[in-house]
Amino acid sequence: MDLKTTTFIVVGLSFAVYLYIAARTRAKSTKEFYVAGGGVHPILNGMATGADWMSAASFISMAGIISFSGFGASAYLMGWTGGYVLLAMLLAPYLRKYGKFTVPEFIGDRFYSKTARGVAVLCLIVASLTYVIGQMKGVGVAFSRFLEVPYNTGVYVGMGIVFVYAVLGGMKGITYTQIAQYIVLIFAYTVPAIFISMQLTGNPIPQLGLGGSLADGSGYLLDKLDLICKDLGFAQYTTQRGSLINMFLLTMTLMIGTAGLPHVITRFFTVPRVRDARSSAGWALVFIAILYTTAPAVAAMARINLMHTIQTGPVGAADANLEYAKAPSWFKNWEKTGLLKFDDKNKDGRIQYYGKGLDAKAAEFGWQGNELVKVDNDIMVLANPEIARLPNWVIALVAAGGIAAALSTAAGLLLAMSSAVSHDLLKGMFMPNITEKSELMAGRIAMAGAILVAGFLGLNPPGFAAQVVALAFGLAASSIFPAIMMGIFNKRMNKQGAIAGMLVGLVATLVYIFWFKGWFFIKGTNMAPDDAKHWLFGISPGSFGAVAALLNFFVAWVVSKMTPPPPDHIQHLVEDIRVPQGAKGAMGGH
Repeated sequence: MDLKTTTFIVVGLSFAVYLYIAARTRAKSTKEFYVAGGGVHPILNGMATGADWMSAASFISMAGIISFSGFGASAYLMGWTGGYVLLAMLLAPYLRKYGKFTVPEFIGDRFYSKTARGVAVLCLIVASLTYVIGQMKGVGVAFSRFLEVPYNTGVYVGMGIVFVYAVLGGMKGITYTQIAQYIVLIFAYTVPAIFISMQLTGNPIPQLGLGGSLADGSGYLLDKLDLICKDLGFAQYTTQRGSLINMFLLTMTLMIGTAGLPHVITRFFTVPRVRDARSSAGWALVFIAILYTTAPAVAAMARINLMHTIQTGPVGAADANLEYAKAPSWFKNWEKTGLLKFDDKNKDGRIQYYGKGLDAKAAEFGWQGNELVKVDNDIMVLANPEIARLPNWVIALVAAGGIAAALSTAAGLLLAMSSAVSHDLLKGMFMPNITEKSELMAGRIAMAGAILVAGFLGLNPPGFAAQVVALAFGLAASSIFPAIMMGIFNKRMNKQGAIAGMLVGLVATLVYIFWFKGWFFIKGTNMAPDDAKHWLFGISPGSFGAVAALLNFFVAWVVSKMTPPPPDHIQHLVEDIRVPQGAKGAMGGH
């Protein structure tokens, strides 16, 4: 059976399962729409959280960015996993004990202010919308390859799929769909990794294969990768690139941004008790670790396979570069998507792929520049099994996994945004007497609107999926995380301080991002080139969230000292939230 037919069958079967689950678990009340009824088992919630958390950035893009940036991209691994631990230990159980539907609802009650709740909604929507751009990029990449259509068409198809099961099912449908998606994506990620690790190192465990020797006896895998990169003029794979301070701040931004992401926090509201929130956090960490410990091996092996495919012999030898006419089918298929581009600059019919370090020597070979002018980071995981010539069913499985990862997180983000609009803005601030049926309808309409905006931005993404997601984490880190932390652990923090801090953190991060990425991500409107020479103290836009979070804490502290303390009942509320026992919140839950 050919690859296209196999892929249609595997992906089609996975979609049939998702849509069946969404139809069977359709939300019938606001509690089912927002928190799946609050009765999800901790292990199942752990799996759903894993799928919600491991987005297109984790499945598709993370290994790709590590593949091309090497050691420097390890900040993504450290930041995202460390941030999840921070979330599970410091925030999730306390927020679950408080027992409300949304993060803005907690902030509004804790800081006894509708204005604070409104600002939290603004922060949530800005961060979630930026995050969902990355997911739509992943959806577009996966569908464009799977259907062999242009990238934009892939985005439109993804929008339609998300609309059907997320708008109808709400959190209840999304939860059980995400459980199925976790199973698909984790098999899709680990099975090819096992095959490729066996091919290259003879070791079926990718994590061990990464640190092991190559099966052909030519030395350690990472040593070989460093040597190939050096020979072709690229930076060595295991060396650090960029400044240490930027890498540190990027790691911190991803960590505290993770802990402030509303769509992940909301998952801990779906279990019955506080101890179930802790338990599901632990299970989620186990499920997440399977993919995150595999990603470095996938990245290194994909890079070495790509370079071996293009450079088939000694660098500079006349017949040692792949002939374009004999390029494998995966190469031509990815060219159709526009995410892989070849330009035969010296018209020799062969593909020369090399870095700037080889420019001078390359001229002696008659080469006129790197001819693989575009290899989108986001295609590496999906293309990896094809490059390694694995069986068609494995390639199809990866396509299904990539789509599952992108769709699961996109659905969670869209639900967080729609909840903020219908529950926090309409029900909480402007229309308190709205009926449950009208609130449910408003939530679905808000989600449909969010899909349209997300799709439009996904057609014009400001970077790779992982880079766009990093910007979203910066926004969450600088605005929501400090407000939640101070809301739980600082009973002296008042509404004036929290509001000022959130606004300063959000505005500072947005201005810094737009300065280099373009205002509202519109190309050509950036105020300075997006490179290390022009960044403030060498801090990239993706790393700035940690700096803005410090600004948030500082401004909030100063303003709170200059204004009256919170009422006594709020201070008692904060003390009660921090007591570990008890399933009901100080405000009595729902």
